[in-house]
Amino acid sequence: MLGNQTTTIPEDKVSDTMRDYLGEIYRLGQGEAWVSTTALAEVLGVSGPASVRMARRMHEIGLIEHQPYKGIQLTPGGKTIALLNIRRHRLVERFLVEVLKFGWDEVHDKADSLQKGINQTLEDRIDALMGHPTSCPHGDPIPTRDGLMPEIGDKPLTVVPPGKRGKITRVKTREPEKLRYLAEIGIIPGAEFELVNRAPFNGPLRLKLGRNEQVIGSELAAALWVVS
Repeated sequence: MLGNQTTTIPEDKVSDTMRDYLGEIYRLGQGEAWVSTTALAEVLGVSGPASVRMARRMHEIGLIEHQPYKGIQLTPGGKTIALLNIRRHRLVERFLVEVLKFGWDEVHDKADSLQKGINQTLEDRIDALMGHPTSCPHGDPIPTRDGLMPEIGDKPLTVVPPGKRGKITRVKTREPEKLRYLAEIGIIPGAEFELVNRAPFNGPLRLKLGRNEQVIGSELAAALWVVS
């Protein structure tokens, strides 16, 4: 059985597709906010009607709250399942990068497919083999085995004032081209930086990384989360 003190959901009622939906609902709403079925359909690459049908099914078994014109929100039980799905995905991404030597720009879709064939025993073995990692290759935290999301306390680079120093914690994009480019210029989780300058009106940012300086656009900067 899956869930928490207030919600118990039979595991055999939750399909792999539902787990994917729940994971995306969590990401879109950060686990708390209401999410539109339109936004969910877009990120999953499905039609609007398909998203609505799945929302109704998940609502019927207690995974989400669904209100017309407001959207969908995870129930406590749905949130737990979402976090466990995210945990498995991020562990598999880490395994693909560190053990199988894929690039961090290649692993999202591969992890989506591979994780569906992994049971709890295999997940635990992967976790132990990797030394119980706390983040995925892109810096996102890996939820605990109990379905709890660790707090990072980071913020978008776009709100950091010029002159501040800090460290890149997360790169929040799935676009392979952007990930490859960021790796090429040394902007990866753990990289230390100084924000030298930000042009006005959503202009480009100039970062100092070691002895080098890089200029990136505001759109790319919005995908970078940091501690400073």
